[in-house]
Amino acid sequence: MYLHLGQNLMVRDQDIIGIFDLDNTTWSFRTRRFLERAEREGRVTALGDDLPRSFVLAEGRDGKPMVYLTPLSPAALYARAGRGDFDLQQ
Repeated sequence: MYLHLGQNLMVRDQDIIGIFDLDNTTWSFRTRRFLERAEREGRVTALGDDLPRSFVLAEGRDGKPMVYLTPLSPAALYARAGRGDFDLQQ
């Protein structure tokens, strides 16, 4: 199965490592440092021009993590998944 993240981008659900709310996670220094490093390495893709509400961490084709910034909330992404395979924790 695939999860549509927006902007015509779909990711295989088995490649998804996690879906994170930006408001709740970016207060952590480690998360900010991780996102900054991923951006420097060219592993961040912004989906849309709106303010991102969440990021999806997925395994890339080369086995390294990819970060997708999306204006969709984690709850909306979970609903799009339409299945109970994802553990949505607040």
